[in-house]
Amino acid sequence: MIDSKDRAFMARAIRLAWRGRYSTHPNPRVGCVIVRNGEIVGEGWHERAGEAHAEIRALSQAGADARGATVYVTLEPCSHFGRTPPCAKALSEAGVAHVFAATKDPNPSVSGSGLKMLQAGGIRVTEGLMAEEAARLNPGFMKRMRAGRPWVRLKIAASLDGRTAMASGESQWITGAEARRDVQKLRAMSDAILTGVGTVLADNPSLTVRRNELGDIGEATEPSRQPLRVIADRDARTPPGARILHGGEVQLYCASETLYTPAAQDLAALGVSLNGVTWREGGVELAELLDSLGELGINELLVEAGPTLAGGFIGEGLVDELWLYQAPVFLGSSGRPTAHLPLQNMAEKVQWKVLDRRQVGQDQRMILAPLASTFNSESAE
Repeated sequence: MIDSKDRAFMARAIRLAWRGRYSTHPNPRVGCVIVRNGEIVGEGWHERAGEAHAEIRALSQAGADARGATVYVTLEPCSHFGRTPPCAKALSEAGVAHVFAATKDPNPSVSGSGLKMLQAGGIRVTEGLMAEEAARLNPGFMKRMRAGRPWVRLKIAASLDGRTAMASGESQWITGAEARRDVQKLRAMSDAILTGVGTVLADNPSLTVRRNELGDIGEATEPSRQPLRVIADRDARTPPGARILHGGEVQLYCASETLYTPAAQDLAALGVSLNGVTWREGGVELAELLDSLGELGINELLVEAGPTLAGGFIGEGLVDELWLYQAPVFLGSSGRPTAHLPLQNMAEKVQWKVLDRRQVGQDQRMILAPLASTFNSESAE
């Protein structure tokens, strides 16, 4: 029987897992709690890829008290040798009696094998405790394992009249300092950030995580890497001196015939990875681009782009979450819209549901999902 204490211990494991929200790429966020005689004797969370998994950290803390104990873990313990030994084997060798696993590993080639390894070792296994809450830890990992693509968050900063820039392109700053700090946390949580060459030419953004602007991250593990920067740039027009080319790895997606042009080769000489992808009249083939990012191991993609690219993602139904920062200002009817969407009739409207709404300084932040979506990530983290 599952009781309130079981739920409390799994809730603790989930809170621990959130501490790795900025640092576990490309691995999932996982937390683990070990309990004996009603008391926590060991706990841990996965901090960084290549380092000890949550179960190993918890076992190390528990020591001999792990024998006969109950384990609460947010994701099925791994059963294979990677950069670290299998956690299912370590739990078996430690002599734990019972493992509560909130969710199975979504990788179809391994899903369930960790649980079977535990059962083969004589360990009682209970699956599904607080599964929905645990799944919110890793929407990108879950989606990439099942569909081969990252979880897509579209971030838009807009005025009360739905404008993202003046007609001239001037956009700094629509929102206040508090909202911009919040965006730094959103970037730090992302594996990659995608923009278009139009934004690069107009704003010259760096799209990096600036630790001095990140603010207090509480007990979370410090970010240890910059997100991959991704540029959709058909003709390789990104200037070699653009700020986005510095401070981390950059992938540029251009037309296949552009790959070997002098402009593209100048970017390659700077260390930019070039990728040929299909382009059509309306822009880059987004589904193909997302498939490519999935193959790179990108779990969570943040799109910070202009109205053309934003409209493409919305129009093709490729946005999993929309993060809208709305400032209490008007920019006027000639300003640039949030998204180019060639809609003509009310029946074509794109509907959203609000997952989270809160004040961030003087601005309002709304997190929304397409109305048809049945799964949403942890909006408040």
